[in-house]
Amino acid sequence: MQPERILILGGTGLARQAADALVARGAHVVTSLAGVTRTPHLPKGEIRTGGFGGAEGLATYLRNNAFDWVVDATHPFAAQMPVHAALACAAAGVRLLRLEAPAWIAQAGDDWRMAPTIAAAVLALPSQSKAAVTVGRKEIGIFFARADLSGIARMIEPPEQAVPPTWQLLLERPPFSLAAEVDLLRAGNIQFLVSKNAGGPRVAKLDAAAALAIPVIMVQRPAKPVVPTAATVDELLGRLALRG
Repeated sequence: MQPERILILGGTGLARQAADALVARGAHVVTSLAGVTRTPHLPKGEIRTGGFGGAEGLATYLRNNAFDWVVDATHPFAAQMPVHAALACAAAGVRLLRLEAPAWIAQAGDDWRMAPTIAAAVLALPSQSKAAVTVGRKEIGIFFARADLSGIARMIEPPEQAVPPTWQLLLERPPFSLAAEVDLLRAGNIQFLVSKNAGGPRVAKLDAAAALAIPVIMVQRPAKPVVPTAATVDELLGRLALRG
């Protein structure tokens, strides 16, 4: 019997964990990476880098390579690829599962102000605010463009834009401890934390903001096609009948 052929639309930690687990269970796994991150942590199995040419190109790729499943494990804020995946899988007759951690939910002590987009998050910051912004290098430019804002911009890789002198750039990869996050926000005299709702286990920056009574501008996830979804790698393996 031939092993299951699975295409993972990757680029996240969950995608990497899924690929490693599926390879260990004998599946033939190809992980597709967009190529945005310059130094990604690569999973086990085959790696494919670059786009497909839209939904039609992805459907052709699925047919030509006889995939049994597509696992959409792209970032929760990837808006285009989930649409292409749903259209391509329907056209090619390939089963689709999304692997995505549940969104964070505000808890007692949190002061969250919801923003539907990054642009709305920028507008939600009062004049002369000092903010800690953790939205990533692709979106940071819109914050730099407001001359009245200052603060800390934290991301994994450097942005393309020049960093204004009123901003401190931190190139760091999580996880971070609660003590370190409290120290960072306190030392920077931060008044607002700006974060995307990446979801999964609650992260220390949210607890640090709550402990210091710092409001959080929480950017909500974009709408995506409704497809079968697994919240964890174990749940994914169960749905693929590859557990154990």
